[in-house]
Amino acid sequence: MVIDVPVGLVGWGTYFPARIETAAELVECTGIPESVLREKLGIHQRHVAGPEDTVVTMATQASLRALEVAGVRGEQVNLVISHGSEFKDHVLWNAAGKIQHNIGAVHGYGFEVYALCASGVIALNTARSLMQADERLEYVLLAAASRENDLINFQNPRARFMYNFGSGAGAMLLRRGETRNLILGASYFTDGSLSETILFKQTPDAIGDSEGMLPNGYYGRLDVDDYERMSERLAEISLPNFVGTIREAVERSGAALADVKFLGISQMKRSFWHAILDALGLTPEQSVYLENHGHVQSVDQVLALELGLKQGKIKPGDLVVLSGAGGGYTWGAVALRWG
Repeated sequence: MVIDVPVGLVGWGTYFPARIETAAELVECTGIPESVLREKLGIHQRHVAGPEDTVVTMATQASLRALEVAGVRGEQVNLVISHGSEFKDHVLWNAAGKIQHNIGAVHGYGFEVYALCASGVIALNTARSLMQADERLEYVLLAAASRENDLINFQNPRARFMYNFGSGAGAMLLRRGETRNLILGASYFTDGSLSETILFKQTPDAIGDSEGMLPNGYYGRLDVDDYERMSERLAEISLPNFVGTIREAVERSGAALADVKFLGISQMKRSFWHAILDALGLTPEQSVYLENHGHVQSVDQVLALELGLKQGKIKPGDLVVLSGAGGGYTWGAVALRWG
């Protein structure tokens, strides 16, 4: 792959609410034994947002940490891309502008990229492409936050695979002309036949006995139409699509799967995480399982990267892959050369 202008990752950061909910605490509301929550669904604990932890507030905190890591001032940022939850501070609203204002990026602009839990990997390639085409974009900030756990009715068995949702935020700062932590190849795929399976609905089944009204003008809960069809279809295609997009991203980087040293991937069932690692020829020591945070939408990739660095699993020269999948259903991956 020919890269006309290098774009590298120079800053990253996360933020998580103080309140922690353990698997033991989820037993009563879900009716699921703690051992199943921990070992099968992969929930040891998760962070839960309070009223003050809005999507923009959390994304701002993560963004400030990313700027601090990079040693960059807010006014140096030329563009803010928000790829966080659509369940945000206001309905029909561009959250990127508020994040931009909060960090002091007074000379830039902001917009949103949204593909649910695949948004982070898509935003990385979107930013890189814009930066390669526009010499004015020296620094671009990607910011996301989610409190999707508010949208789950724990008495709805169709939403069981979403019981692992947690709250938090992540941010990444990219620099044009930077050769450290270089962004390389990317790959994406959408199966549109699943585009209307996971929906935000106002039906009694979706809401259950809980209060239907949510903060900031939202009413309803997430639900699944034709759960059996969705499950059967995902069982057929999810593993091949994860592996296929990861392989293509790596090959577009001029490398092979055998060169991958670390995989940062969305939180999912533990057994499926192992299946993906096995299919890629990787071990659990070459990835991070996000059992202490839950699934935090498109924050998962920067969280996995941060934890991988803290745990010494990522070293200079390593080929790192960030991967995710979002309802709809979209799979994506981006490769980076670390160091």
